[in-house]
Amino acid sequence: QVRLVEPGGGLVQAGGPLRSSCAAPGLTFSDRAMGWSPQAPGKEREFVATISSSGGTYYADSVKGRFTISRDNAKNTEYLQMNSLKPGDTAAYYCAASASSYGTTRGSDYNYWGQGTQVTVSS
Repeated sequence: QVRLVEPGGGLVQAGGPLRSSCAAPGLTFSDRAMGWSPQAPGKEREFVATISSSGGTYYADSVKGRFTISRDNAKNTEYLQMNSLKPGDTAAYYCAASASSYGTTRGSDYNYWGQGTQVTVSS
């Protein structure tokens, strides 16, 4: 069974940067859209960034201008560069691989998920 692997996470001060990665060994990675979906305590999981198989990106308004999603198809890995982090960004961040090449924000469109990695931003 394919599983997405998210190493790390971390604790960072407000205003600082953090980079998350997500590896997809054994997956037909290049044909799939990928995404990042954080979940804060007591809140629903929402996608904040997606990237299509062709590299088209989407960002939620809350992270636009601060987060950058990217992918390296040769390494079967996607990344989320998070800059200017805020305490409100604190959440467990889940990476996801879509069943299609188009990036969407519907969780049901994604059929592989990582285990989640905790990002904590201190004020």
